[in-house]
This record gives sequence, structure tokens and C-alpha cells, in this order.
Amino acid sequence: MDCCRNKRSIFSYFKDRFGKKQHDESSNESKKRKLVLVGTPNVGKSVIFNYLTGSYVTVSNYPGTTVEVSRGTGKIGDDLYEVIDTPGMYSLIPITEEERVTRTLLLEEKPDIVVHVVDANNLERMLPLTLQLKEAGLPVMLVINMMDEAERIGRIVDIEKLGQILEIPVAATAAALNRGMAEFKRKVAEYDKKRAA
Repeated sequence: MDCCRNKRSIFSYFKDRFGKKQHDESSNESKKRKLVLVGTPNVGKSVIFNYLTGSYVTVSNYPGTTVEVSRGTGKIGDDLYEVIDTPGMYSLIPITEEERVTRTLLLEEKPDIVVHVVDANNLERMLPLTLQLKEAGLPVMLVINMMDEAERIGRIVDIEKLGQILEIPVAATAAALNRGMAEFKRKVAEYDKKRAA
């Protein structure tokens, strides 16, 4: 029972912080927008991070921990974004130090958009985190990566239908092959503008 109450309070706290549109400094056009990449290990977050930021990145330990966080800058649409690649996480209720760092980062950094990257071959297992992020009131969009591998084994994912069910933007990519990345960036720009309106 305490566990459930704790879970609810975590989601309520996130929702209070992110559920409302922020019209203060984040709507300032000259300020960098903030995009945070989240997901379990080995889903291609780093490939997407490198695509968005190019070659110059900063890798440093998160304050007070031994956990590394990568930061870079990239342009999406007309806006400049600080892109943050977080340590792997399976749930908003942390068990590992990496998950604690990612949750703290989501809370303190106030991202304009949270991109949850998942593996197309393990979609069912990874969607619970998408729902947690959404329930917490975070501005989340879903990227289903490794679509090339899924297609190779005959797996079909209806991106449009999934987006309708989840009520968030969904993009399909094979980041290692640079497939679907332009469409992904377009959806990020559209979603961020819609939220800022």
C-alpha cells in the first residue's frame, strides 16, 4: 500500500511541475529549448543523440554521482535545443543510481520535450515507461527505433494507431541507418510548437 501511495505521489509531483504549459522563460525564442532522451539501455538513444548534436558534446558526471550524462546542442526546425542523453531507465520509480539520476534530471531540468526511445522488437515491454512518463505530466513523445530489425522478422507496427491510442506523437526510425530521422525531427518541432502555443 505504501508503495502505491509513493508511486502516486511521484506522479502527482511530476504532473504539478510539468502538467501546465510554461509561458515564462521557456517561451523566449532566444533561449535554447531542452530535449531529454530517455529509455532503457541499448535502444539507440546515443545514435539519436549523435544525430541531433553532431560531433561536439560534453560528457560529465551528474553532480554527486559517478553516473555520466551527455549534453550537446542541435538545431530542430527554427529552434536551438540543448539535447541531453540520460542513463538507461526502466521505470520512474528508481531502483538503480542511473534511474535515480534520470528521474532527478527530468525533475530539475524542466525539459520542453522528453523523447522516449524504444526498441521496436520489445515494444510491449517498454511501453509501461511511456505511460508512466505521460501519467507524470511530462511532455513525452515516443520514438520506435530499430524498425529495420523488426521488419526483417516480419513485425509490423501501426505508428498512426499507436499515436492515437497513446495521444502523443510517435515516430518510427532506424537511427543507425539514418532512416526516419528527418520525420522524427519534424514531429519534435511540431509537438514543441503546439505545446508552446
